Amino acid sequence: MTSLPALYRRAARLTGAMLLAGLAACGADERQAATPPSPRAVTAEAVGHYCGMALNEHTGPKGQIFLQGQDAPVWFSAIKQVFAYTILPEEPKSIRAIYVNDMAGAERGQPPDPAAWIDARQAYYAIESRYIGGMGAADAMPFGQRDQADAFVQVHGGRVAAFDEVPESYIFSQDTPAPTP
Repeated sequence: MTSLPALYRRAARLTGAMLLAGLAACGADERQAATPPSPRAVTAEAVGHYCGMALNEHTGPKGQIFLQGQDAPVWFSAIKQVFAYTILPEEPKSIRAIYVNDMAGAERGQPPDPAAWIDARQAYYAIESRYIGGMGAADAMPFGQRDQADAFVQVHGGRVAAFDEVPESYIFSQDTPAPTP
């Protein structure tokens, strides 16, 4: 027969082991939540959040936002829409990751790689340019390197801004500049 103090020690060890296992599981959840998901490739099922259009049916930079608790991204047909989603009060604020197409190559007149995704918060944006985006309107053009954004602005006009420097007045503007000759 086991003594009462020995039972208490076993119960304490078992409780401690269960507590440690629970804490380890919580830590794993926190690490998983802290690790951003990888960007997804645009497929036929990728549809723009605001416009309802299939993203693979038009050119220009696109975006994707991952929300907490969701595996699939929210897709965007234009970069201005990505910015709008992050600031509109009615949209979720539980953002885990934001990706935009790197328009590298566009500064030299070449089409960008549709699989080249970059962290939107680390990108450089050519804004207020004469360039018409994939939705037929002026749009921000994201680049992974500052010199690429600068080169794009030299050809198409506008200016370069970081993610948190893009003004709301630009994001919600409806202007359609004359296309670059």
